[in-house]
Amino acid sequence: MKVSSIHIDTRFKRFQNLKIDLGNDPKKIVALVGPNGSGKSSVFDAFLKLNSVYVGLGSNSVREDEYFGIRTLQGSMPKIEITFEDGTSFPNGQTGRLGRTWLSFRSPYRFNENLDLRQISAVPDISGNSEGASYTSDIDAKVEANYRRLLAKYRELLEINDLRPSEAKATLISDLNQSLNAVLEISIDSIGDVEGGRGSLYFKKSDVEEPFRFNVLSSGEKEVVDILLDLWLRKDAYNDTIFLIDEPELHINPSVQRALFVEIEKLIGDNCQLWVATHSLGTLQAIQNELKDKSQIIYFDPSHNFGSNTVTLTPMETTHSQWKQILSVPLAELTDLLCPKHIVYCEGRDLPSSQSVAVERGMDAKVYNSIFNEKYPDTLFISSGGNTELDQRSEIALAVLSKAISGIKVTVLKDRDVSSGGLTNLNARAEYLRLNPNNHRMLVRKELENYLYDKGVLEAYCVDQGRTLNEVKYHQVVADINSDNVKESWNVIKSACGITTSVNADKFKENLAPYVNQVPEVFDELEQIVFGDGKPS
Repeated sequence: MKVSSIHIDTRFKRFQNLKIDLGNDPKKIVALVGPNGSGKSSVFDAFLKLNSVYVGLGSNSVREDEYFGIRTLQGSMPKIEITFEDGTSFPNGQTGRLGRTWLSFRSPYRFNENLDLRQISAVPDISGNSEGASYTSDIDAKVEANYRRLLAKYRELLEINDLRPSEAKATLISDLNQSLNAVLEISIDSIGDVEGGRGSLYFKKSDVEEPFRFNVLSSGEKEVVDILLDLWLRKDAYNDTIFLIDEPELHINPSVQRALFVEIEKLIGDNCQLWVATHSLGTLQAIQNELKDKSQIIYFDPSHNFGSNTVTLTPMETTHSQWKQILSVPLAELTDLLCPKHIVYCEGRDLPSSQSVAVERGMDAKVYNSIFNEKYPDTLFISSGGNTELDQRSEIALAVLSKAISGIKVTVLKDRDVSSGGLTNLNARAEYLRLNPNNHRMLVRKELENYLYDKGVLEAYCVDQGRTLNEVKYHQVVADINSDNVKESWNVIKSACGITTSVNADKFKENLAPYVNQVPEVFDELEQIVFGDGKPS
């Protein structure tokens, strides 16, 4: 059984008039993706409302005008219609023909109780579908009932099939343990003994010597066990079913989410369909990779204004640009954390460290990052060779990165000695900035060392080191801090700072970088060049 479309009319919940059309070849997996509050769970509530009215399952204790937000006459049925892949529809053609197991719903709100049974008691057959949440906002508690069903299956194997306990256990939980191992690297060691005071599931893990109870699991581990156990118990009776799972990833980290969703798909029969509402990176990775041929994605774009417009949603094409839009939901905050919003290409050694491609070797970039990292944490300086390489690589970066990462800014920062090693005068600098794109910048001083070896910066450094700058020595090599070739005079400058031992020149410059922030006229000039209009003179 697979749904090919669902039509939700008459102002049901947040929808004015919504249709989801999966086409003539609906897939096994339908992923509803979009920001919180975009309407994903409301689609599931439409399924559940039909189910409660026509199949008789679910509670009607919540008043429709309070929960469903129906804006028609009190008590009237919203216009919700489901069409299946064979062309029949519900409630029209299928009313009265669908059994209780046509729909299986799992709420995102779970209650993983303290599993500790003290007595054996009967539990309703799972095909009765009489447990669980009736609405997407309900708590969905099935752990204890499913544990009782597991015990009942075990006794059936012992008594009816006349198996030994070890054989019954192996038959009962071998498949389930394969799924648990694939997701969490744990397995069920024992199903307990209620009469013996051990009414719980017991697990084993490679790094734990003794089996441990269900109650010892973390909330995320309990969630995984709960989901897989419930689906495993349903796989025989629910073999022609629409499964609705709302945010199965809660409490679970992304790597586990991906493995879990792959196992969920395995436990659901091929004659069934799984609708999942998610904004989980792990779940979407599984859909993008392992399950791409079995999946369709419906994107709930808030710009559609579902509450006031008639909208038809169809599966998205899984192109790079579409995946970029889809992944903008789970990656929005992660991208802000990991991806710089502003990349500045500066001069310096362009090859990465032999130890790691992520290690910056260029002194210029290290110094700039040190100076500006606190105030501009979203900016990354990258050394990219000399004058010519800067132009070439920045153009490539701008062309590629601006398409791959929305909103990224690329700046080219050059020293003032761009004229075949000679110093560009201030008029020529102004002309360079005028004739090049706005993302090109040029230092006012000759090069970075002319900022690091500023008298104020060196004085701040010396004070912190308990020394006094020797101004006589300093002025022997520095007459014009803007234009002098101070890079070649660093031995005299370190001596003026009272350093008598052998030190590495680049390391000395890196140590000076934090003191630039303590000299306003130096920091402000650099800041204006890189982050302002670039035109101080």
